[in-house]
Amino acid sequence: MKIEFKDLLKDKNIKTNYDEIPLIYEDNHILVVIKPAGIPSQKDKNNDISMIEIIKRYIKITKNKPGDVYLGLIHRLDTPTTGLMVFAKTSKAAERLSANMRKGNFSKKYLAILKGNILNLKGFKNKSKFEINTEYNLINYLRKDGKLNKSFVCRKEDKNAKKAELNFKVLKVNNSKNLSLVDVELITGRHHQIRAQFTHMGFPVYHDSKYDKKYNDNILRLIAYNLEFDHPTLKNKMQFNVFEEAMKFLEF
Repeated sequence: MKIEFKDLLKDKNIKTNYDEIPLIYEDNHILVVIKPAGIPSQKDKNNDISMIEIIKRYIKITKNKPGDVYLGLIHRLDTPTTGLMVFAKTSKAAERLSANMRKGNFSKKYLAILKGNILNLKGFKNKSKFEINTEYNLINYLRKDGKLNKSFVCRKEDKNAKKAELNFKVLKVNNSKNLSLVDVELITGRHHQIRAQFTHMGFPVYHDSKYDKKYNDNILRLIAYNLEFDHPTLKNKMQFNVFEEAMKFLEF
């Protein structure tokens, strides 16, 4: 099923990579969708239409609900990022999902195209070279610059430094285009974490206009393709994986 939203962007210069929002799963307590690039997770300073407004309208219309509709935002994706998001349709679900996130019982995986051939990087953690399909751990400390809306790698002892950790595997490289495809699992969830950490390594996310000024289409080649968490009421493990959809979008 798809959720329509294009009419809400009327007269707005917003470019997205989906004409409709794919609805992956829905029950009485949660709803899982693929967020298009270009749509913020929630209202921002630009006051653009967000996923919250779009999903609320969908629920209001399809469930014939009068008045305001409850919708809990459990996690966020950057506006130019595509991928799986779960929303809570009840306050009980929101409370339990948020608690699971704080405990670390919430897994998110991404596919990203990086600019440059990461296999050429030497000396990462004293290794002579990267290997395809081998998992590596990356830890930095990040400092958020609110004015620039960017995050930068800094020293551990710097003011407001926060630990940023992820695991990644190199899946493929394209030598002719000088690009790398990586699979990323977030351990922490810092502001612009994937974008900032790989930029610091010298391999920014492809088409990231904020960290690499060459691009301006506002559609990162970064997609959250796998989401795992405990259902807030049923208690069973829920897993959503759109790997094939992600590869289709990335065209790698």
